[in-house]
Amino acid sequence: MLVPLRPDERWSLDFVSDQITDGRRFRILAAVDDCTRECLALIVDTSLSGMRVAENWTGSSPSAAGRE
Repeated sequence: MLVPLRPDERWSLDFVSDQITDGRRFRILAAVDDCTRECLALIVDTSLSGMRVAENWTGSSPSAAGRE
């Protein structure tokens, strides 16, 4: 796999799940820029459907604000 040389060239998405002390589970979707290793977005909820994830990504890149 080629190493990305510029920001926004490639992102990784990772689902993480855990539970709080009362037993309720939650999921986190983390988006990371593979070049800068910057976390671009975190989506946290007790349930993350494909539709919900798609709604959060439609339109523009999460890293567009604040950098070129």
